[in-house]
Amino acid sequence: MTDLVIRSLDDSEAALFDALPDPLGHHETHRRTRHRPDWRRVALRDGRVVARGAWWGGPDDPEPVNINWFDVAEGETEAGAELLRTAPWRVELELTLPSGWREHAPARAAAETRFAAARAAGYDLLVERFLYRWTPELGLPPRPTRLVYDPEPDDAVFLDALRRIHSATLDQHALLAIDKGGVDLAAREELDFFHWCPSPREWWRVARTPGGDPVGIHIPAHNPSGPCIGFIGVLPEQRGHGYAYDLLAECTHFLAERGADLIAAATDRGNTPMAAHFGRAGFPVVRERVHFRP
Repeated sequence: MTDLVIRSLDDSEAALFDALPDPLGHHETHRRTRHRPDWRRVALRDGRVVARGAWWGGPDDPEPVNINWFDVAEGETEAGAELLRTAPWRVELELTLPSGWREHAPARAAAETRFAAARAAGYDLLVERFLYRWTPELGLPPRPTRLVYDPEPDDAVFLDALRRIHSATLDQHALLAIDKGGVDLAAREELDFFHWCPSPREWWRVARTPGGDPVGIHIPAHNPSGPCIGFIGVLPEQRGHGYAYDLLAECTHFLAERGADLIAAATDRGNTPMAAHFGRAGFPVVRERVHFRP
């Protein structure tokens, strides 16, 4: 087997990046995503692309925050692993897959090739997630009136709520942060994400009962690709009443009223209560995502 050449691309080489087949539908997934040319890398053998990856971050990020496009040709697992090993950034790998990919043999084989390359490069499975997309033709979910939603200019209020929410969480990214630095780190990472989003700070909402008891928070947001459900969180002492659905419905209406033509969202596969709320609110699962951490 001939030697492998791994290199970054430039603006003129989009066709080279696109030369590999796309069995997992990345082109459709990332039609709104902007990848910087120098954050795209390919592995070449005899001038043929056998693995490719696109690292991604916000427009002002000095370094990528994740890898959200990773493909490996059949029989080239080691080339894919070497593409990841030699990258100048060690960040989370997000593999986006078709919904129900396990039941579709070609998609499953393609996914497992990429999983094997990731593991060979020293990445470990973190979590699987459902990806949702609401569009106006689906209709807005019924909007409960049990809660009152107010803007809150003080970040400390949101930080306190996040600490309490993450003290009893099913979210694997939050649990990873808790393992590293406790609930305070998990809360601060979430708050940093809210500020990182380019949507207005004044959109953030605190939810209370009509009597003034705090219930939780919801964050309508835009990420660099468009409108999204930034965060839904219910305080531990208020769980068991279905309030997460109320927050989700309110967040959806909020974004739709501001012209959203689609709303993206995600939750961990293991977070069955939140997945049920997305189903009730009319959010279809459009893709799945498997997260690996270095």
